[in-house]
Amino acid sequence: MAATLIVVGAGGWFTVRGDGGDALGRGNGKGTASAGALAGVADRLDLPWPDEGQTSIEAEGLGSLGSRGGRNPLPIASVTKVMTAYVILKDRPLAAGEPGPSITVDATAEQESHSLSESTAPLRAGQELTQRQLLELLLLPSGNNVARLLARWDAGGQEAFVTRMNRAAKDLGMTRTTYTGASGVEPTTRSTADDQLRLARQAMKESALRAVVGLRSTTVPGVSGPVVNTNRLLGRPGVLGLKTGSSTPAGGALMWAAEAGTGARRHLVLGVVLGQRAGTTPTAGLEAALDRSGALIDAVQKGLPDALGEDGRVRA
Repeated sequence: MAATLIVVGAGGWFTVRGDGGDALGRGNGKGTASAGALAGVADRLDLPWPDEGQTSIEAEGLGSLGSRGGRNPLPIASVTKVMTAYVILKDRPLAAGEPGPSITVDATAEQESHSLSESTAPLRAGQELTQRQLLELLLLPSGNNVARLLARWDAGGQEAFVTRMNRAAKDLGMTRTTYTGASGVEPTTRSTADDQLRLARQAMKESALRAVVGLRSTTVPGVSGPVVNTNRLLGRPGVLGLKTGSSTPAGGALMWAAEAGTGARRHLVLGVVLGQRAGTTPTAGLEAALDRSGALIDAVQKGLPDALGEDGRVRA
C-alpha cells in the first residue's frame, strides 16, 4: 500500500492512501487495520465521554475513536457556520493567503448588527471588506449578520444559499442533517455529531477555512479592537480549531480539531460535541461544551501514543 503525507499547517497531516481507501483507514481491506484493532485503540484511550448530548471522534489515518448519544438530529446553533464557510469556499475558492474579492456591506447587515438577541459583528453599510475578512467575522465572533450577508453575496439570497448548503450536506453523505438558515440561529437547523464529523473532515482540507478557524484573534479594518475567537481551547497546545455554537434549544456545541501523537507520528483528531446543557443558557451550554471537549482532547493527546505501537501504527 502506498501512502503520502501531506503537511496541512500547524504540524498536522493527512494520510492519503494508495489502495482505494479514504484517509481514515477505511480502505478495500489491503493492509488496513482491522475493525477490532481500531476498537482496541478507542478502548485503550478510556475517553471521558460526556453524559448528555452527542459526541463523535475520529483520528486521521486510524478511523473512528467512538461515538455516543445516538443519531437523532439535534439543533447545532452556530456550528452551522462551518457549512456556510465551506459552501462559500467551494463556490468562490481562496488560495493560501489570498484576501479574495471586496464585498460591500449592505444596509441589512448593518441593521442586524444592532440585534440584542443574537451574536453579530459590527458592520456599516457601504463598508468594503474582503471575503477572507468576512470569513473571519463569520467564524471567530460568530456573526449571524455576516452569515446572512455572505449568503446574499454568494447566492443572491439566504433561501437559495440554504439550498446549496443542503445539497453540499447530501453530497457529503450527511443523511441526518437539515439546514434552514446560514447562521444557525434557527433551532430547525439540525444534525448529528456523526454527520458534522463528516463535514469537519472536509472543512480541514480547505486551507483558507483551516487558517481562519485557527486564529485566536484578528483585526478587521473598521471594526474597533481585536476580534476574539469564541473558541478558548485554541490556547491549548495542539488545538487547531474549529467552531463553537450555543443557544438555549441547542445547548453548547463544539466542532474541534487537534493534533495528538509524538514526534513525526502525529494524527489530526476531529471531534464534535453537541447538546451540552440544552435548555439552560447559551453561556452555560458553551462552557460545558468547551470543558467537555477540552477533557476529551487532553485524554486523546495523552493516551494515543500509548494506545499505538512504537511505530505509531495500530496494534493488532
